[in-house]
Amino acid sequence: MVNFSDLSFPEAPKIVTAIPGDKSGQIINQAMELDSSYVNYPRVLPIAFDEGKGATLRDVDGNIYIDFLAGISVMNFGYSNPVIMEYVNKQMRKLTHCLDFPTENKVTLLSKLNQIAPLQLKDNCKIFFPSPTGSEAVTAALRLAKLHTGRTTLLSFWGGYHGSNGEALAVSSWSGVYKCQHLPMLPDVHFLPFPYCYRCPFGMEHPSCNIQCLSFVKDALENGFSGFCKPAAMIMEVVQGEGGIHVPPKEFVQGLRKITEEKGIVLIFDEIQCGMGRTGKFWACEHYDTTPDIITSSKSIGGLGLPFAAMIYKKEFDDQHPGTSIGTFRGNALAMAGSLGALDFIDKYNLLAHVEKVSQVLNDGLKDLQKQYEVIGDVRHLGLMSAVEFVKDRKTKEPWPEFLDQYLVESMKRGLIQWKAGYYFNVARILPPLVVTEDMVNKALTIIEESIKVVLKNNRS
Repeated sequence: MVNFSDLSFPEAPKIVTAIPGDKSGQIINQAMELDSSYVNYPRVLPIAFDEGKGATLRDVDGNIYIDFLAGISVMNFGYSNPVIMEYVNKQMRKLTHCLDFPTENKVTLLSKLNQIAPLQLKDNCKIFFPSPTGSEAVTAALRLAKLHTGRTTLLSFWGGYHGSNGEALAVSSWSGVYKCQHLPMLPDVHFLPFPYCYRCPFGMEHPSCNIQCLSFVKDALENGFSGFCKPAAMIMEVVQGEGGIHVPPKEFVQGLRKITEEKGIVLIFDEIQCGMGRTGKFWACEHYDTTPDIITSSKSIGGLGLPFAAMIYKKEFDDQHPGTSIGTFRGNALAMAGSLGALDFIDKYNLLAHVEKVSQVLNDGLKDLQKQYEVIGDVRHLGLMSAVEFVKDRKTKEPWPEFLDQYLVESMKRGLIQWKAGYYFNVARILPPLVVTEDMVNKALTIIEESIKVVLKNNRS
């Protein structure tokens, strides 16, 4: 029997040196001599990690952190999870790669994914393992939708992030250097407003808005001057991650399903960040009682951070020729073993109930801090997917990204790892491994408050 508290370093957080410590600084400097200028995270959080356990990380200087990043939801089941390690170690001794030839593990995994497929996809789906990244899963989904419909137009949403290459980048809405210097992008992609209720683009408030953003989508699809032809597909994150943890109203998601069904548009749910138990249900779309035509998964589906991706789609879409979508690393046998271990861990140790319980502590604590500190404009959450949005003024809602940058550093110095998100890069994105405990959450809430106080004091002075 696994006790969640036994999975992590019990002394976390524990800071014994300045951050970065001497060893971390040396390793970072050595890495930067040859590492690409694309590297981002250690430029903001200068740490060289040595070991991870559960919801905690230790750096090479012996500092131990509570991790509220989880590799951007890759490490949902904790670092070095011993249950999942057993599956992977056993597989490693036998076979590590076999393209897409079947194995017993693959057959078992296909069966289990079918059983946990959301709502009407269960027993009515086909499953494909593309090359092992979220970008590849999204690319496979978009191509399937185009081939199935014979159309090319794609719809996505403001705040949506779907990957960093090719078609996946084209349907991602971030208009910064990351995207706009990689021209030309895929043509015939159009973006629609997503429910960002704290900053409604229509200047309205939920629920009195009557879901104006949904009415906008409907009108854009029906008027003859919207600027796009009948779409092949509409893709959306059920809960947006990079955009700043936006949890749409139930009516919006269900309304999109109704519209897309009526108009013969393929609806793709990207659950690469919000799936695999992150929101307290296995799939975020289960909160909305809404079944997509295609669902994509990656990040944590490999169990231990092993690269893996899956696309689950309705059987009626399985009309393509063999080899239409290919990739050398589709047959990552280790990742399949890790995925099986993760699915068994979720079920055997009732992980979803644990997420629901712990997330209540976390999100109640964040709401309490919001009441105390005017700098917190909004708190958003679903399960263990949470956001704290920092503003200069509650009335004007002016974003304060500089505050966030300072806050992330102060939190790191006290032993808490977080990362940024949001339209204006003023949102602290909180994604702890799902094995985090109430005790660790309470310690983290203390650090969050201490960090806010310090940054407020520094800015006043």
